[in-house]
This record gives sequence, structure tokens and C-alpha cells, in this order.
Amino acid sequence: MTPEEVIDVYATAWGETDAAERMRILESVLTADATYTDPRVYAASPGELSDQIGRILPDRPGARVLRISAVDMHHGKARFAWHMLKGDGTPLPAGIDIVEFEETTGKLKSILGFFGPLAELE
Repeated sequence: MTPEEVIDVYATAWGETDAAERMRILESVLTADATYTDPRVYAASPGELSDQIGRILPDRPGARVLRISAVDMHHGKARFAWHMLKGDGTPLPAGIDIVEFEETTGKLKSILGFFGPLAELE
């Protein structure tokens, strides 16, 4: 898979309510020791990330995450913008993820997420 395809498959996990299917998706694009960090959580494996997604989805029925930018990549690392849409299509605040790919498999080995736009200098 291309880096864009890996990221887009990863994004589908954020809308998958079936735990087994969500785990299958994550295992297809994350290394076994992949980490996920955002302002609210740190997950040290695909299973921990799947559990976290499972905890937030009930508050956002029908929600999904979409990549809304190109993938900007160098030296095995990439950044991309995304937003989550509610089930009715209403966008929630957007964010940016910075990811690192495992060299031999092309899977994600770390994901660092930020929410919302950068603050302007005062």
C-alpha cells in the first residue's frame, strides 16, 4: 500500500463500531508495538488504540474520520490533516497527525495527533 492508502485505511478504524473489525483494520496498518498519542490519551498497542476508539464512538454515533490534505512525507515520517464528521455530516474540529512508518513493512509505528488549528502569535 502507498502511504496515503495506509493512512486512509487507518482513518476508517475511527468510525468502525465492531471491535473485531476495528482491530482487524488496525492490525493491517499498524505495527504490533505501534503507539498513539493525542492530548487525551496514550496507547501503546493497536489493542489499546482500538479500546480508546471504542470508548469515544458511542458519544459520536455514525462518526467517521476523513483525511483532508495531501500526505507530506520525508524520511519515513509524514503529516496530514483530518477532520471527524458526525453521523449527520456535521464536521467536528479538525486536526493534524504526524506519523512514522516502519521501514520494511510500510505500516505505521507511531501516531501523534493534535486537535484544532495552531494558535496565532500574540
